[in-house]
Amino acid sequence: MKIYIAGPLCTIENRISLEKIDKICKDLGFDTFLPHRDAGLYENVKDIKRISKRDVEELYECDILIGVLDGICVGAGTSWEMGYAQALGKKVIGLKTDRKISESISDMSAIIAGTVKIVESVEELKKELKTLKNKN
Repeated sequence: MKIYIAGPLCTIENRISLEKIDKICKDLGFDTFLPHRDAGLYENVKDIKRISKRDVEELYECDILIGVLDGICVGAGTSWEMGYAQALGKKVIGLKTDRKISESISDMSAIIAGTVKIVESVEELKKELKTLKNKN
């Protein structure tokens, strides 16, 4: 099974956080797609088509998408990736560790909160991934 890991990429700290999630997934035996590692980072306008083409291809290939929901608001790219994956019938898991979901609806959208399985800790994420792996 393959997991697409979506989240903010703007800072080194953001990317390190995503890499920690990637390690958790790999330790559980999943293959992963990590956009900044596997498709590259945006540096100029010429990168847009290459990156977006690869990201969309990987959305079709993945079985699960993990979207990081931490921060003041969910990033536009993360929201788009989560919605696209759901439209494709993929399992989508939101990871919200910085605040309770009930305190964050306006930051993440009621649609995400109402349609996505959201976990509030890395331990909950591991448990959910183990459950999905055992079903397969």
